[in-house]
Amino acid sequence: MKLDAIKRQGQRNDLADSGTPDQLGQKSRERVADDVGTSATQVQRYIRLTELIPPLLEMVDSGKVAFSPAVELSYLSEKETMGSEERTPSLSQAQRMKKLSANGLLDMDAIFKIMIEEKPSQREQIKLQKESIKDYFPKGYTAQQMEQTILKLLEEWKKRRERGRENSR
Repeated sequence: MKLDAIKRQGQRNDLADSGTPDQLGQKSRERVADDVGTSATQVQRYIRLTELIPPLLEMVDSGKVAFSPAVELSYLSEKETMGSEERTPSLSQAQRMKKLSANGLLDMDAIFKIMIEEKPSQREQIKLQKESIKDYFPKGYTAQQMEQTILKLLEEWKKRRERGRENSR
């Protein structure tokens, strides 16, 4: 809204010699950025969000869709974003959809294939706190050394279990 107000000030002398409308827009974005303590690029990214369909914009506002993927989705047509409310893309998924769209290759099948991929944040993980396992390792072992040792021990344990199953047959 502030950017729109600044753009309407085209009659002012300090903005009148600014040249093309795009240059005026850039100066306006810079003024808004200075006022709110961010960059002109970030202001432009916020402006891009206004291109989103209302359901996606609401999801951004509620935190269901992250800012960066939302900016990428803003480049897609309304048709290409329909159904995006069901699953939210990661940044890399949104970037791939944007690229496919720019090349005229984004259709519902491509969107479906991208959206059914498992995202890194959805993968189940096991985390061990260093404090809970440090007593099992020599002093000075790094977290990486501990992880390598644990994986090696698990591999040996797996082999023993497989041998035990073969012997019990």
